[in-house]
Amino acid sequence: MTAYGILLFDTAEELDFVGPWEVFTTSAALREGRDSALLLAERPDSVRCAKGMRVLPDHTLDDHPPIDVLLVPGGSGARETEPHNPRVTRWIDTQAARAEWVVGVCTGAFLLHAAGPARGRRVATHRHYEQALTARGDVTVVSDARYVVDGDVLTSQGVSAGIDSALWLVGRLHGREHARAVRREIQYDPAPPYLADEPLAL
Repeated sequence: MTAYGILLFDTAEELDFVGPWEVFTTSAALREGRDSALLLAERPDSVRCAKGMRVLPDHTLDDHPPIDVLLVPGGSGARETEPHNPRVTRWIDTQAARAEWVVGVCTGAFLLHAAGPARGRRVATHRHYEQALTARGDVTVVSDARYVVDGDVLTSQGVSAGIDSALWLVGRLHGREHARAVRREIQYDPAPPYLADEPLAL
């Protein structure tokens, strides 16, 4: 069983988490419900995302079950607000130590850097913010890959690239044929299609 936990916060970029959510929940359905995907937030209230979508979390940071995969989306909150929220950064650091995988989509890499898991790592982020993340120090930003794996940290350039990284992850966890089945089920047809190619990794 794989439990995916997706962190939400105000101004999170919608597709950064909805794309991977679609991959993870489709994967769970094809695995006959053995897996779960949960939306997590600091408070139980609805979260207002970057483009105005309102989302209700399933659990707060204090009352969720254990998670195997932690996903942090991007958005202005990931760059400007949540890195200065010690409750969120401490929670990320704690969960990262327990989880099998830590995933950052788009500028979620900024929040992972502030919380610790991305420090000293090679990461991807949205192309408009690569220099800003590099300037924070103790991180190597890779600009020529849609997603990058460094140890147990998986990061992607953002938005639709989060779908690619999520497909890679379910392929790593449950096999390449399973990931291809997920891709077919969600009718995701990138060019080139998912081939389970290895990302840049150490």
